[in-house]
This record gives sequence, C-alpha cells and structure tokens, in this order.
Amino acid sequence: MNKVLLIFIFLLGFLPSFAQASLEIILLDEKEQPVPDQLVLVSNVSIGFMEQAISDKQGLVQLTGLSTSGMYKVELADNLFYQASPATRVVLISSRTTTVVLRLLDKTLSLDAISVVANQYLTINTVDAEVASELTDKEMEALPVEGRDITRVLYRLPNVSLATGFFPEAPTVSINGANSLYTSYQIDGMDNNENFLGGQRFAMPLGFAKNVTALTNNFSAEHGLSANGIINVTSRSGTNEISREIFYVTRPGPALDGTPDFAQRDLSGNPVKNGFQRHQAGFSQGGAIRKDKAFYFVNFEHTTDLKENALTADVLGVNETIKGTNNFTYFSGRLDQQWNNRWHSSLRWNAGIVNIERQGGGLEGGLIFPSAGNRQDRNAFNLALKNTRRGDNLVYESNFQYGSFRWNYANPENPQSPNVTIETPDGQVAAILGHPGYVFDEKEQNVQVQQKLTYYRRRHTLKGGLQYKYADFSLFGGGNPNGSYVVRLSDTQLSELRSLRRGAALLPQDLPADVQVLFYGIELRPSAFQKDQQIFSIYIEDQWALHPRWNLNMGLRYDYDNLSRGGGSKGDFNNLAPRLGLNYQLDANTTLRAGYGVYYDKILYAVYSDALQFNSTSPDYKKQLQHLIDQGLLPQSADIDALTNEGNLVGTLPSVAYLSGPSSDALNYQRSDVFQNELRILNPSGYQNPYSHQWMIGLQKKISEKSLVYIDLMHNRSHNLFRLRNINAPAPYPLDPENIVVRSQIQADASRPVPIYADSEGYYALAGGEKLRGAARNVMVTETAGESKYYALNVSWQKDRGEDSYAWRLIYTLSSLENNTEDINFRAMDSNNFDAEWGPSINDRRHLINGLLYWYPTKKLRLNLATLIQSGQPVNRIPDARLYGTADLNGDGRSFGDAYVGNSDRQPGESRNSDRLPWAVTIDWSLYWTLSAGSSGSVELGAQVF
Repeated sequence: MNKVLLIFIFLLGFLPSFAQASLEIILLDEKEQPVPDQLVLVSNVSIGFMEQAISDKQGLVQLTGLSTSGMYKVELADNLFYQASPATRVVLISSRTTTVVLRLLDKTLSLDAISVVANQYLTINTVDAEVASELTDKEMEALPVEGRDITRVLYRLPNVSLATGFFPEAPTVSINGANSLYTSYQIDGMDNNENFLGGQRFAMPLGFAKNVTALTNNFSAEHGLSANGIINVTSRSGTNEISREIFYVTRPGPALDGTPDFAQRDLSGNPVKNGFQRHQAGFSQGGAIRKDKAFYFVNFEHTTDLKENALTADVLGVNETIKGTNNFTYFSGRLDQQWNNRWHSSLRWNAGIVNIERQGGGLEGGLIFPSAGNRQDRNAFNLALKNTRRGDNLVYESNFQYGSFRWNYANPENPQSPNVTIETPDGQVAAILGHPGYVFDEKEQNVQVQQKLTYYRRRHTLKGGLQYKYADFSLFGGGNPNGSYVVRLSDTQLSELRSLRRGAALLPQDLPADVQVLFYGIELRPSAFQKDQQIFSIYIEDQWALHPRWNLNMGLRYDYDNLSRGGGSKGDFNNLAPRLGLNYQLDANTTLRAGYGVYYDKILYAVYSDALQFNSTSPDYKKQLQHLIDQGLLPQSADIDALTNEGNLVGTLPSVAYLSGPSSDALNYQRSDVFQNELRILNPSGYQNPYSHQWMIGLQKKISEKSLVYIDLMHNRSHNLFRLRNINAPAPYPLDPENIVVRSQIQADASRPVPIYADSEGYYALAGGEKLRGAARNVMVTETAGESKYYALNVSWQKDRGEDSYAWRLIYTLSSLENNTEDINFRAMDSNNFDAEWGPSINDRRHLINGLLYWYPTKKLRLNLATLIQSGQPVNRIPDARLYGTADLNGDGRSFGDAYVGNSDRQPGESRNSDRLPWAVTIDWSLYWTLSAGSSGSVELGAQVF
C-alpha cells in the first residue's frame, strides 16, 4: 500500500466512530394531528444520558448519533395543556432509525390516567421504505438455537432462508433466494465479511449480540456493496448496572441423540454422525468503569465438538474408529466512553480461532489414514475505533476498522510429508497416507475508513458519506509441494505390510523402498498469488418531511471496485445507484410505503484469484488464445500478457524411485508442454459489477402496543451476475428426447474453435497446422452477464409478550426466483447456451412458513417452539449412465453428477431444476426453568431439542 495512503488512514484512525443510531419522536393529538412546540425528555439511566428537545412544526423530534447502549425512555415534559404515556425500554439499533409515537391528551378534556408499561416498545417504520426485520437479544436467547450459532436464528426472519451451499463451509444465509456468497455481514454497521468468497469473517457469538437486523430490500444509500441484503449485528455494551452470565451447554451424544437416516452437520457445515458430542462454555460481564461515563463489556465463548470416523482399510487389516475434535473460540469486548451528551467514543474488538479437524476415515468408512489428516483453520480479528459528535443540527462520524482473516483449508498433520496413494496388486485403492495432497492457505488483511455527516435543516435530513475499503489478499494454493505418489504393492509386499500391524499409525515410511511407483507429481509453483482490492464509495441522501404524514427519501450512491478492471485497460466506472422511498402514515398506527432502488455488488475476489491460479503463461497456450482472438471469440484489442498468469501446475513423471522424486525446480521445464483439461484467463473486457433493480410496496399496521403486522410485495431484477463462458466450447449438440444419440468426446473435441486431438504423445490443440501441447481443452473466462428475476409476497405478524403469558412471530413468504446462473463457477450445459439455463434457483423455496411461539406458563418456566415449513428444493434430473453408457451425453467432458448445483448434464427434455424434493418440516423446541440465586441473580436450567 502507498505510504501516503497509510499515513492518511492512520490519521483518520484518531477520529474513529461507530455506526450511529437515530431516534425519531412523533407527537400527535387526539385527532392524529401533529403537535408542535412541545418539550420532550429523552433519557437512558443505564448510561446517564438525558436530553431535552422541542417538537417542530410537524410535531417531530429527531436525535441522531445516539449510543446503542442500554434502553431509552421518551416522555413529555410536564406542562399545563397535555399529558402522554411515556415510551419505555426503547432499544436503538446501529445504522437504523427507531420511531416513537407519543399521543398527547388534552388535560382540560381528559381524565384518562397515564400508564407506564415496562415492556419493550414496538414501533412501525414511519421514516422510509426499508424492508427490514430484527431479533433482540432476549428473543434470540429464548429461541432453540443449536450451538449458540447466530446464523441459525436468521432463518426466523422474513425474506431469509437456509441456503444450499457449493462447499461444506459455504455461508448458509440466503436473502431473497439469492446466492449466499453475496449476503453482506456487518457488526455495528462496519464490514464483517470474509472477502475472498463470502460469509462472516468473525462468527458473532450469541453472547455478544444485542440485536440482529436483516436489511432485505430498499435499504438506505448508506449501505452498499451488496445487491442481495445485509445482516447487521449490534454488539452489546456495558451500562451502570453490572451484568454477568456464565453458561455451560452440552449435547451429550449417543446417550440422548436420535437415529436420523441422514448425516447432520456441525457448526462448520461438515457432516457428522456417530459419536458426535458438543460441549460449550463461556462467560460475559458488563458494567461501568466510571458511572455515567465509561463502560465495558467482555464476552468469551468456547465450543468443543467430539466426533468419530471409521477407518476401513480391510486389505491392510485395519478397521478402527478415528476420533476427531473441532474447537471454536471467540473473544469479544467493547469499551464505551460518554464524554458528554453530545460526544461518545467506542472501541470494539473481536477475535475468533476456529479449528476443524479432518482426522481421516469417513462417516461410513474411509481409506484416509490419520497421517493424511488435516485441520481447517479459520482465524479472524476485528478492531473498530469509533467516535460520534453531535451538534444542534449536525452529526459527524469518522469510522476506522482493521480486520484480518486466515483460512487454511487443509493445514496438514504432516506438513513435510509426501502424499501416497497405495494400490493393491489388482489396482484397487487400499490406503491414502501422508500429506492431504493439496494446499489452500488464504490470508487477508483489510482496512475500512468511513466519514459521515448528517445535517438537519427544517424539513430535510441530509446524509452524506465517503468510504474507502482496502483488502490485501495472499493465496498459497495448488498441489502438494512435497510430491504425491501412486504406488502398487505386490502380493508379498501387501502381506509384509499387513504383518507390521501398524494399524491407523501407518506412515509413508513404512512402505518398502522398492515398491512400484505408477505416478509421481509435484506442484511447480509453491508460492502465493497476491493482489489487493480497493473499493471507493460515496453517497448522499435526503429524508424530506413533505408533510407530517409524508416522508420522501432520495439517495444516490456510487462505488468503484478496482478488480472490475480484470484483464482489460479500464474498470467499471458507471456504478451510479439511485434510491427512492416514500412513506405515508395513514394514521398513527398504519403506514404505507413504496420504494425503488439500484444496488451494486462488489467483485468477489475469488473470481480474480481463480483466474490467476488456474492460468498459464505457456507459449502454446498464448498461441491458442491468439487463434481465438483471430476468430473473433476474444476482442481484437486483448493483451494476451494481461490475460495470462503463471498459475498452479503439477509436474509429473510416470516412474521414479519411491520417496526420491525430483523437486519442483527439476520438473519446471514441463510447464510449457503440459496439456490441461481446463485453463482460465482474466476477462479482457473487465468485469461489470453485478447490480439489482428493486421495487417494493408494503403496509405496516400496529394493532396494539404489543402487536404488529407487515405485508410487503417485492420484485427484484438482477443483472451482470457471475458465470463461466467457455471460449473454446464444442459446437452445440441439442438432444432429441425421442431419439437420444450420444456424442463422443472425440467428436466434441473436433468441433471446438481450436480443435483438440490426441496422438501417441498425448492430447494437443491444433491451430494453424501447429500442434500445441501446452494448450487447454477448455478456455474459461468469468463474464458478468447472468440475470435473475425475483417476486415475493411476505406477511408477518408479531406479538410481544407484554403482560400476557405468551408471544409469537408468524411469517409466510410466497416467492419465485428464476435465473440463468447460480454461482461464480456456473457453466451452461451445452456450448454456452445460457438461454436454456433459465430455471428456478436452487434457493427458490416458493412457500416458506415460519412460526415462533414463546409461552410463559409461570414466572419460572418458559417453553419456546420454532417451526419451519418449506416447499421442496429444486433439483435436476440427471441422465442414467446405465441406459446411455455415460452421463456426459454431449461429449463435452463434463459430468459432475450433482443434482443440486446444476452444472451436470440433464435428462433430455428436462429443463434446469425442473423437479423438487418433498416439502420439509422442522420443529425445534426449548424448555427453561429459572431458579432464584438470591439478590445476586438466577440460575437457569434448560433443554433444547432439534
């Protein structure tokens, strides 16, 4: 990073801040008319805050830049003419405006008593057209949440569903049915994304979350870099009162577990089955360092998972249970300083250490020995400094955050060992030993700087801001840098190896030195790929109070992402995103809202990284690319050197002495002549940032102080979605369902723009009469040309407990999402014919019914029930290889056999995702019993069933 830029960011760090919280107070008389010139008192005894304000001509009081600590009370100052019931337990959420309505009664005409009800204040949105919902800490604590994993409560919110991922650890939260990689995560309005692929950088534990909010449609221009949606967690903070929590939760394992037919998944998304146990413990404490001035809150949580796999290498006489352990450790803290009512500062930190063991074996048996075991490390750190200064008409924020993330996907138990695959005399795999055989070690460091201003002038609330986000990436990937062997034992050697009785402790060194080596390979590029991503953002927004009942929000946002340049000469500079929202109060308890906005995504770094890693600078590959340019399949202006990169490649030899294979340097001469099935290039035209047009219209009705109803209609149209185009695709081969004729790979290869043939020396590309050995069968480029269409109706009914013994939240969503791409690695089934790929998304749930019931039969007992009913997930019909001799009917060499992702060939006559799984019903419940522990607190015993 440029030194001047580093100094600039360092200086900004001394003016840090938090994402602000806002409070809007509306004063109405008995005729629902605004009441001006009334004194309102806003207090928060938890942090020693108190402020007075006078309502304007529209009966409004607006306070911005408030702390999210504690709970606020809003009341009318004593006067001769009016009285009003105060609003108590008002909770503020980072980056959002909370609305409170005070109904003023005429003292001379009314004898109604003023009542104070100490329940959390439910509000409707009278400010904008934002589609958002939230869960408080009390609601999350009451829910049955497996493993205290906060992402598992998000499925309980409108427009949020459990996603189908493309790898076990993929993020699981889908908003509006979109790919979960594009969901954006924040803590207190600051970035919390793992920016390589997607998902949370720091997995926020339940004990540090005060509130979680899902912004799903038509959110403010203040939020960007996501055309999907945003999950924002407000962190907990200390108050004048000391609060403590100590907990222990256990899943005992087989003693109490049921016997499901299918494997479950642990907190990382990996499957587990027999012998699985979980132990969780932690503590938190918050309080005041100095009453009314300085506060602290700390949280520590640790989870240990115990699991078992079966190692079943029968030919070696090994049949053992292999035990493994997962560890998840999270430490968070927050310091708050109230300098005065107008100026507060905060410091937040999060540290997460996650270690997921792959101990060898498999759920139902496997051949990977513990020596080839590995651990997946996901370690994260956030440090956010915050400072907010409020004037009479101006609020200034300056935010600074440093974050880091390391994702070592396969940290080997034996990092210096080769990888060895053992075959029996008849060619069957008998065991896998040593190194796991591949490397994926990604590191990221990032800095985020925000500058924000909010200015009040008469009926206008003007907001503006700048953001700079810098991320430095490094990926060490590819094959085993220590070498990989495939060896075949003779009958005698097999008997000798069995007689050693090494069991699961078998190592590569235990094999006889004269064992036959069938294959040897070693990574030729044992070094990291590095690139930085820089994103510049600016926005301006005006909240215009046209009338006491009308609010008009107009915003404009602009983002530039330097990765959009790709392999071209310029980036995507036209990312202007207008936002428009209209909110109309039909009465004090009902609002009608409508909105339209354009929302841009960032470029996923994996798109750029994959193009670097799976690339080549081979002279033959460059000649192949030039031939594709000459045919008009790539732009004439394309700079081949800018498109290509020295990517990962495994050098091979058919036979070497066991454990004496040559180094990568000794085989580097092969780099120019190795034919590869697939290579990639950077896009010569660059990448257009994906974007979405979003429309919505909705109604909010506050039935009572305890009950709200929401009805929203939404439509999103997304463009420039990521997908892979094959520049050297074979000719189209449409199949007649009534007369299926399989095309061979030889026929398909001959029909490519640069045809592929084979001779005694192997495969080659033929271009201009020249045999190109170092070329590729498929030349892939990421293009941003995919589209999707989303329609949804959402109905939500929320009732808080109040003085009753029950509460509920009921949600029904009827939706449809169709697209012609699913993921950054999505390909068309037949020769780039993406028009034929239109179909339901794998995350299209169509019908989703979510119900939460909280029941408090006594003061000490509570029962919570969570139900989720959803229509079946779309799947593909795949050709039966037993009927056709292959599942690759068009001969293009791709037959993934995946009924979910959609990249495999499909049964002729069937469209993509034309079938669905059966409906799914999930019922979780929890039971808690509270015992008094005297004046010091209480002890809670509980059980959860999933």
